[in-house]
Amino acid sequence: MIEKADLLAKIQAYNPDADAEIIGRAYDYAKKMHEGQTRSSGEPYYTHPVEVADILADMRMDTATIATAILHDTVEDTPATFADLKKTFGEEIATLVDGVTKLTRIESQTVEGKQAENFRKLVLAMSEDIRVLLVKLADRLHNMRTLHHISKPEKQRRIARETLEIYAPLAERIGLHKIKEEIEDLAFSYLNPEARESITNRLSFLRKEGSELVKTTIAQLTDLLKKAGIEAKISGREKTRYSIWRKMQRKNVAFEQLSDIMAFRVVVDTVEQCYHVLGVIHSHYPTVAGRFKDYISTPKPNGYRSIHTTVMAPESQRIEIQIRTKEMHEEADLGVAAHWAYKGGERRIAMRDAKKYRWLRELLDIVEQESKPEEFLENTKMELFQEHVYVFSPRGDLIELPSGATPIDFAYAIHSGVGDKCVGAKVNSRITPLNTKLSNGDQVEVITAKNQTPSPTWERFVVTGKARSHIRRFIRQQQRHEYVTLGKAMLQKIFQQEDYEFTEKAVAGVTDQFRADDVEDIFVGIGAGNIVARDVFKAIFPGHKTESARKTTGEEIVERQGTPGQRSVSSGGPMPIKGLIPGMAVHFARCCHPLPGDRIVGIVTTGKGVTIHTIDCDTLENFADTPERWIDVSWEEGPNTPEAHVGRLEITMSNVQGALGTLSTVIAKNGGNITNLKITNRSLDFWDMLIDVYVNDTRHLSNIIAALRATPQVATVDRARGR
Repeated sequence: MIEKADLLAKIQAYNPDADAEIIGRAYDYAKKMHEGQTRSSGEPYYTHPVEVADILADMRMDTATIATAILHDTVEDTPATFADLKKTFGEEIATLVDGVTKLTRIESQTVEGKQAENFRKLVLAMSEDIRVLLVKLADRLHNMRTLHHISKPEKQRRIARETLEIYAPLAERIGLHKIKEEIEDLAFSYLNPEARESITNRLSFLRKEGSELVKTTIAQLTDLLKKAGIEAKISGREKTRYSIWRKMQRKNVAFEQLSDIMAFRVVVDTVEQCYHVLGVIHSHYPTVAGRFKDYISTPKPNGYRSIHTTVMAPESQRIEIQIRTKEMHEEADLGVAAHWAYKGGERRIAMRDAKKYRWLRELLDIVEQESKPEEFLENTKMELFQEHVYVFSPRGDLIELPSGATPIDFAYAIHSGVGDKCVGAKVNSRITPLNTKLSNGDQVEVITAKNQTPSPTWERFVVTGKARSHIRRFIRQQQRHEYVTLGKAMLQKIFQQEDYEFTEKAVAGVTDQFRADDVEDIFVGIGAGNIVARDVFKAIFPGHKTESARKTTGEEIVERQGTPGQRSVSSGGPMPIKGLIPGMAVHFARCCHPLPGDRIVGIVTTGKGVTIHTIDCDTLENFADTPERWIDVSWEEGPNTPEAHVGRLEITMSNVQGALGTLSTVIAKNGGNITNLKITNRSLDFWDMLIDVYVNDTRHLSNIIAALRATPQVATVDRARGR
């Protein structure tokens, strides 16, 4: 471990003006407060925060950040309080420690829930001062360096996975490439040690085989640039094992097929020289198409600037060359941390400027939208992981979006209000579908309408976490409103049948019995099928005895408004299904469209009641491991069968004049009614389509299928399964 004198000497070597007294006091304070505590390795606990401070000293960080690192565990793990730190070390350090402090354990049933809630709070803390994240990343790096001291392999893998999924992308987003690469490699060693070992062995072989090539390439580049009058520092750099593995996975190629294992860096003094170097190299070596990126004119979201190009070097080898200035090179390693590095006695950036990162504002917006920690974590991973495209607004503003983004994602990136009111979009002055994938350089114009609201179908194709969180929030609000309306109507119906006057005050008296926060939650529970309306009535009037003539749950049924075959109703009334619990909501699965006459099974779904599937539905495989959710049900025979169910047909028909008209006529003559038609494939000769038809039962559908098969224009027709 590093001693106090050694730490102070390292800091004063790059920052003679550092406040050695306050760092020394922080060292002594942490050692005293953590006295008696040990780590998994058996070392005194205070050695950990000191090592974290040493990592930050290597990054040439300011005094407040170093002191924060030393003190970052005192509030959680010792009797020290925020007030104690503020009094002893001042408000700035105390506030930073408060932001970095490992968060209070959250009451949660799952590890994922704890992880998500902790990450939510981390985002809020780092939004106030990005140095909170710098300390947190250094803390995670040291924990990963000492992870081998933890005895349980499953705990090692869980920490490694969290590091890879959350902290490595965060390090990349603020440009801390050195820390990112090290924690990725350490996590890789626990999550896939065999693959890492294999790549290590292959790299060792390549170093022996290609050492002369590296020397030759550097010598040739140096000579070439000297002749052009350019002084440059040239070095070769090997890609990390984890980045090689990810590229092999992403491109589905073998190690031998990778062409850019080694990258060469050319560091010069000015931006002008960067482009001069590029011109010299491109005029001397053949370029590889599609392998040029100018991150100087268009920096990455984390501020990274450099020119990347791939050329055919001597001996027909592809090599990647990165061209940058000395300042860009420093920021490529330290990112935003470089702005707090000691430079002539002054920090180069104000703390308020750390909020300029748009991606951080996006994460904060998701914090506000998501009610569930798990959804927040999912959407922030979407924001952090994906590669980006750059598009323009009509005014010429450059907007950075994830790869695969659509006009809806663009609209939400502009403003959440624009996304909510979006009705259409123009891409490069042409009206395009809202699910169109945007490309680099596209100009996007959003068309809005005052009365528009987000469509639930947007969630299927948006890729940004911000867009998805806003859409989900609207769906939740809309669904809750529907459940409230339905649940209240069902309860009012029972009050009316039993000759009682309905009041919300009466319902408020039983909220505790049903573990509800308020009356509205009771209505939602009834509407969603999680609470039986009759049970609520009995809880309100426990002494009331229902007449035998009324002992039927059919009184409780209020159907949702909708088209036949799409409605969801409570069981026990006109729904012709046996084996259900009275009062439970019933839905027909849209994947298999069960009809009277089919063999069926019920699947219990939280918040939705029971979903009815055909016994041969492919979706049932997803529930194979949860037999407790299966309900044995069957169709009731009798006059209560609903008039219309949806049957789905898969049809291939000739592309001839009048074919569609003939198709609809045949279906109508056989008592069916088309409710939806989707053409899935078109060619010069045939059309493939899916058609939803209202029918009474399987026999009715079979009659329609037989009639269609006898029609000359229809090539094939079958009942669609799982579509």
